[in-house]
Amino acid sequence: MNQYPLWKNLLVLVVLVAGAIYALPNIYGSNPAIQISPRTDAAVDQLLEDQIGEALVEADIDFLSIERDADSVLVRFDQVDTQLAAQPLIRNELGRAYGVALNLAPATPDWLTEVDAAPMFLGLDLRGGVHFLLEVDMPVVLLQAQERMVTDFKALLRDDKLRYTTVKRFERGESTGIELRFRNAENRDKAEVLIADSYQGLEFSQVDREGDFWLEVRLGEQLIRDSESQALKQNILTLRNRVNELGVAEPVIQQQGRNRVIVQLPGVQDTVRARELLGATATLQFKAVDEANSLEAAIAGRTPPGSALYPHRDGSQILLKKRTVLTGEYITNAGSGLDSQTGEPLVNVSLDGRGAKIWANFTGKNIGKRMAVIFVENKKYTVIDDDGEQRTVEERVEEVITAPVIRDQLGARFQISGSMNSREARDLALLLRAGSLAAPMHFVEERTVGPSLGLDNVRQGVRSVIFGLLLVIAFMVAWYRGFGLVANTALALNLMLMIAVLSLLQATLTLPGIAGVVLTVGMAVDANVLIFE
Repeated sequence: MNQYPLWKNLLVLVVLVAGAIYALPNIYGSNPAIQISPRTDAAVDQLLEDQIGEALVEADIDFLSIERDADSVLVRFDQVDTQLAAQPLIRNELGRAYGVALNLAPATPDWLTEVDAAPMFLGLDLRGGVHFLLEVDMPVVLLQAQERMVTDFKALLRDDKLRYTTVKRFERGESTGIELRFRNAENRDKAEVLIADSYQGLEFSQVDREGDFWLEVRLGEQLIRDSESQALKQNILTLRNRVNELGVAEPVIQQQGRNRVIVQLPGVQDTVRARELLGATATLQFKAVDEANSLEAAIAGRTPPGSALYPHRDGSQILLKKRTVLTGEYITNAGSGLDSQTGEPLVNVSLDGRGAKIWANFTGKNIGKRMAVIFVENKKYTVIDDDGEQRTVEERVEEVITAPVIRDQLGARFQISGSMNSREARDLALLLRAGSLAAPMHFVEERTVGPSLGLDNVRQGVRSVIFGLLLVIAFMVAWYRGFGLVANTALALNLMLMIAVLSLLQATLTLPGIAGVVLTVGMAVDANVLIFE
């Protein structure tokens, strides 16, 4: 009789126990929940938790628990209807300083959470949620690229002391580009060589008309494709960062074709909120702080010409010069870190070549003065009037994130530091890296899967697995007797281990995935059948 060594039997036992522990969280399911996250530096503390609890008690809305961590507050409910009724109440109570998102929170016991045991994520068809198909406005990408080149060409010609009459964008039918006007052919030839050396992928043509010498510059096909691809990638990165505010566990954001993006948000039931967040446009601006004039006088209503008051994220106001020194379009990368000397959080920023020249010129002339980083966002959101009618409100939010002192002349790489903690530094890096959409996006398609439909899919999927398992067990026992019991035991353990591995990998379970589980249950005893026969 074959006998296995003791260590092999112990190894099998350990694997089975571990598999049972990590498969167990999937039995407990999830609770309808509301996640409250600060949009700026609003506090997440016991006062916020008490405020939410008191508002729910006064409105006679039952809740299971209120949980708080460093970044958010989670309120659990026992029913979806109660969750939906509580959301507008909490949103009105807290105002726009906090994001209030609908979600589903795992009901895993604490003793399983302590060993990092978590259930599988449920896909859109099982959990419910929203599906968007967005299209990037590629003609705007081309327009923005040409407008940037108009400004760059003017600066390039001035730096090289080449005299020109006109530099502007033209559009003739389907042909678009930039045209430069010169008084003589010599300057035109020099300008063509200069621009060709500085920019790759451009197409040039020389035209003589109206007694002047014209140089027409068009973007080559490869340059257009690269610009469109870069805009699409930046938009996808921006959407990923914005989706974090909704508290979605496993979003799907992927490219479809040349100019479209699919966004799937499992567990999100607030379609209007999702549209507002994804469709918002945002930009970044760098402006000089007006230290020559009195802030108190400006607050009193005597704002000097050329300056304006801006709100700071800490609730105060700051006087800035209206002229924008730099915008976020020149930023190529940003990341948070710590100062090696003081240990304070900071943000490392990288600029492209054109941005580095502008930045070096400005900072070199303003050492010892303050510079402000402004986050500008155009939001659209829906409000309900007193008469119960919905209307869309457009709001332009301009907020100073930080206003540090310029210590030295800065170039392509520099650091932003100030009164901010590590989390604020990470958030600022995200805003600098992908705070704005490179081009507008339009909603082409929108589908919503309700939580009740997703719950029905889960129930039917679980029922199909159970029925399939019972049929296989009944057949194996009826046909093979004792050997069938052995095969059925192995089948049940195989199913348990498969669910445990998927849970450890935090895989996303969908309806096709359930079909795969059912197929596995039916086919997992094929080797036993061959052996027994």
